[in-house]
Amino acid sequence: MSEKKPQFSPSIETQKSNDMVERPETPGQGGETHQHVIDHQRMTTSQGIPVSDNQNSLKVGPRGPALLEDFHFREKIFHFDHERIPERVVHARGYGARGYFETTDAIPELTSAHLLQEKGRKVPAFVRFSTVAGNKGSMDLARDARGFAVKLYTEEGNWDIVGNNIPVFFIQDAMKFPDLVHSVKEAPDRAFPQAQSAHDNFWDFISLMPEAMHMVMWTMSDRGIPRSFRFMEGFGVHTFRFVNADGKSSFVKFHWKPKQGLQSVLWDEAVKINGADPDFHRRDLWGAIQSGDYPEWELGVQVFDDEFADKFDFDVLDATKLIPEEDVPVRIIGRLVLDSVVDNFFAETEQVAFCTQNIVPGIDFTNDPLLQGRNFSYLDTQIKRLGGPNFTHIPVNAPRCPFAHFQQDGHMAMHNPTGRANYEPNSWKDGGPRADAETGFKSYPEEISGEKRKVRAELFADHYSQARQFYKSQTKVEQGHLADALIFELSKVETLAIRERVVAHLPNIDPDLAQMVSDGLGFEKLPKAHTPRRDVVDGLATSDALSILKNGPDSFKGRKLGVLVTDGIDGKVLKALKDAVKAVGGMIEIVAPTIGGIKTSDGKKVPADQKVDGGPSVLYDAVAVLATKEGVKKLKGMHAAKCFAADAFAHAKFIALDGEAAALFNAAGVTELDDGVVQVSDQDSAAKFIDKCKSLRFWDRMG
Repeated sequence: MSEKKPQFSPSIETQKSNDMVERPETPGQGGETHQHVIDHQRMTTSQGIPVSDNQNSLKVGPRGPALLEDFHFREKIFHFDHERIPERVVHARGYGARGYFETTDAIPELTSAHLLQEKGRKVPAFVRFSTVAGNKGSMDLARDARGFAVKLYTEEGNWDIVGNNIPVFFIQDAMKFPDLVHSVKEAPDRAFPQAQSAHDNFWDFISLMPEAMHMVMWTMSDRGIPRSFRFMEGFGVHTFRFVNADGKSSFVKFHWKPKQGLQSVLWDEAVKINGADPDFHRRDLWGAIQSGDYPEWELGVQVFDDEFADKFDFDVLDATKLIPEEDVPVRIIGRLVLDSVVDNFFAETEQVAFCTQNIVPGIDFTNDPLLQGRNFSYLDTQIKRLGGPNFTHIPVNAPRCPFAHFQQDGHMAMHNPTGRANYEPNSWKDGGPRADAETGFKSYPEEISGEKRKVRAELFADHYSQARQFYKSQTKVEQGHLADALIFELSKVETLAIRERVVAHLPNIDPDLAQMVSDGLGFEKLPKAHTPRRDVVDGLATSDALSILKNGPDSFKGRKLGVLVTDGIDGKVLKALKDAVKAVGGMIEIVAPTIGGIKTSDGKKVPADQKVDGGPSVLYDAVAVLATKEGVKKLKGMHAAKCFAADAFAHAKFIALDGEAAALFNAAGVTELDDGVVQVSDQDSAAKFIDKCKSLRFWDRMG
C-alpha cells in the first residue's frame, strides 16, 4: 500500500488547549451542589517524566509500525496487564470447547500457510468465547462485545485468531486500551456496577472519544446480546497479511460465519434470563455439544490488494472501520466444528493463553496500531497471569507439532533442553536446533519511512461515516432496539452533561436516531451536534451483512421449544410437537406445575425438565401451551405461569396452543391473539408451526 502524504490529527475532538476544565455540578457532602474548577496536574510516567501525548503510541510516520522505544506506552500497558491476578483483566468470564478446523478451499496462490495448501487438511482447535467487561462470576447475557478466540494447532505451530463477535473496536491505538477498560469496569471508589456499560464513567469516556461511535452502534445493537455463542459471528477485527510462497503479499480480514445463522435476544429477555439462568450461554454450548448438535462456523476471508486499499474511503489499518462485504466479498475457505467439551474447566478454559502474535508462515501483521499494541501486550499478560514464561508447557497451550529451542528453567518448567548445549551457535555434534532460512517464518519486507512521531493518519479521523452506514443497514426493528438501548444506557448516567455530549454525536450518524434518543431522555431540545474532524461520507451503500435479522436461521435447527403442560392433555399432540422439533434438529423441554411432571389423558407419565417458576418462557426460542380446562384453572393461580404466557407474547415469540390454553393468555392480560399464535392438534399442524418458527419471531406483534 503506497504511503499517503503525512497529515496529522488529534483523536479527541473536544480536546482543549488550556488546562482549566469546568466540571458539572456534583452533590456536596451536605447534599448541596458545588461548581468545581479543576486545575489538572501535569501527567507523568511513574518515574515522574512528563507525558506529551497520551492518545497515540510512537510510530514511524502516521501509518507506520509502533516503536519498542516508546517507554510511556510500555510502562502504561505493562502496568495495565499486571493489574489483576489470577483473573483475566478483560474477557474474564469465558467458556471453551474443543474441535477441529478443516480447509474446504485451498488458497496456495494467496498464502504459504501449510494448513491452507490443500483441501481437506484438518487440525485440532480450541475456542474460547467470553464477555469483555465482567468478572468470572458475572452473568452471560450482559450487553457487551463477545470474545471469539480460536487456537489452531497447525503443523507449523499454533495460530491464534483472537477476535470478537464485532468486526470493529472502540479505539484506534493501543495506548487508549487501559483507559477504555478502566472506564467500563466498576468504578474504583464503589466497585460497581459490574459487567455493565450503563454508567457515568463509560459514557463520559465515550463522549470524549468520537472514534468509538462506530463500535457503540454495534454494542447498542442486538449484536450486544446474542442468543448464544452458536448463533454469533466472529471476526479477526484487524487487517492482516497473506504472503504466498513467492513472497507476494495481500491484505486479509478474517470472518467466522455460523452455519446456524444469527440470532439475538430482546433486552427484557436478557435481564430476565440473567436472573433465571446466569449461565445461559455456557449451558447452551455444553448442551448442544453433549447432544451431538455440534456448532459449526465457516472461515471466510476478505482479500484485497494495495490498489483497493489506496482507493478505499477509509484506512484499512484503522480498527474502528470495516470493509463492507459488498465491496470485497467474503470467500469461504474452511470450517470450524466444536465437537468436544473440556475435561476440566480450569485446566483448559481458564489456562488457555491466546496471543495475537501467534501466527504461522504465510500469515503476517500490518501496521494497525491497535494490533501492534496487542502483539506487545498479550505475551506479557499471559506471563503475569499464568505465573511465568513457561505457560506454553500447559497442555492446552502446547503446540501439537514438534518444537525445539534453548529456553530453559523458569517458574513451572516442565521440559528443558537435553544434552550439553543450551546455547547457539555451538560446535557440538548434537548441538540442538538451528534456524532454518528456507522454511522459517519471515516477515514481509515492507518498505517503511517517515518521521518518528506520536501521530495518526488523517483518514483515521472519520468517526461517523461507517457508524451511519451500520445504522442505515439495520431493519426498522433493529433500529428501534438500538435507539432503546441508547436511551436505557444513558438513562443510567447521572450526569446531564455526559448524556448531552453523547447525544450530540448522534446527528452525525442519523438525525432521526438522535431525535429518538433525545426525546427518550426527555431533553427539551436536541443538543447541538459536535463538529466532525472530517466530513461525513454521505451515501455509503447499506450492507445486508451488517443486519442480524437479514442473516437469521433458515430452520428451527439448534433452537429450543418450551412446552408448558398440565395433567390430562392429549398425549398425541405433545408427541406431534416432539416429532416436529426432532425432525428439524431442534430441542424441546417440558415445563410443568411441578418437577414431577404430568399425566396425559391416557394415563401416561410425562416427566418435566423444568418447574414452571424455574423455566420461564425467556429461556426458549418458541413456546407451546397444552392445557385442559382444569389445568388452566390451576395455571391461572400461578404467577409464574401467567408470566410465562405474558412474556412469550410480549417478546413476539411464536406460540402453539391446544385445548383450553388460550384462557391462560387472557388471564395474563393478552386479550387478543394474532397470527403468531397457532392452534396445534395433529402432526401436520405441529410441523407447520415449527416451520413458522424459523422466522425467529412474529415481529408484526411489536409494531
